[in-house]
Amino acid sequence: MNDDRSRPSAATGAAVIGLDLGGTKIAAALFGPDGTVLARHTRPTPARDGAAAVLDALAGAAAAVDPGRLATALGIAAAGVVEPRTGMVTSATDSIRGWAGTALGAGLADRTGYPVACDNDVRATAGPELSALTSRHPGRGSLLFTAVGTGVGGAVAVDGRMLHGAARLAGHIGHLSSPEAAGLPCTCGAVGHLEVIASGPGIAAHYERLTGAPVDRLETITVRAGQGDAAAVRAITTGATATGKVLGGLANALGPDRVVVGGGVPRIGPLYGDALAAAFTAELMPPLRGLVPRAPRFGADAAVLGAAALTTALPLHHPGAPR
Repeated sequence: MNDDRSRPSAATGAAVIGLDLGGTKIAAALFGPDGTVLARHTRPTPARDGAAAVLDALAGAAAAVDPGRLATALGIAAAGVVEPRTGMVTSATDSIRGWAGTALGAGLADRTGYPVACDNDVRATAGPELSALTSRHPGRGSLLFTAVGTGVGGAVAVDGRMLHGAARLAGHIGHLSSPEAAGLPCTCGAVGHLEVIASGPGIAAHYERLTGAPVDRLETITVRAGQGDAAAVRAITTGATATGKVLGGLANALGPDRVVVGGGVPRIGPLYGDALAAAFTAELMPPLRGLVPRAPRFGADAAVLGAAALTTALPLHHPGAPR
């Protein structure tokens, strides 16, 4: 559930735009100085049309949400590995064609006229969770955050500081090894990573391996599981168990104050959530036994709120600046 008492402001003293770029949808919001949402806008991501088309669509979403030019800056939470200092997308899957190598910060600043801050989408989404955690527990604030959807992303914060790591790869939970994924090729080029068994497409692919019958949507598998389809139950619980094991191991390594599991897959229901929680708890060392995975605090606004908050925490890329 959302808790407005712990809701961080998206900006300080000015209106700010937050953009969330996914493989299928762009979400935009205009936040007032107190963090209030003044306007929202969504549109499809032209993912098959190349990076320039995606940047144009992002600029269009910013214009739609702020026609009066109230904002003084723009933050974007973007798919892929993003280097906030240079504003470059340094690595990405093919969910957005040609996205790797895109000058996200400079390209969006030049198109919109706003100073732009950018980061990976899951890390940005975890930002409000970290702010709420540190406000409630001063001097603490270690967070393990994962988003399970078409991929498996993550973010890690230790003692109130979000980790970016070498090559800005910190938090790529989906690319940890998982016994349940043994022998399965991953989109990153390796074999046996969590993402290929635990993501929405990974669960669907596992169901197809079990039955020989392809399915186009995770929701179809969920309905079949509810009707007693043993293969559907197995595919869902295998993905959930794999995720719980990985998160439990990471909890032992990091000692987080809070573990958050977001994204579309956990919303399919208790079959998934119960299996994940049981596997997570089974991995924990005794001092952490009270730790349980939680749903995100900020619901549908988490990504755009986190994106807007980047403008106060990361370098800004200005329109027309020398490249």
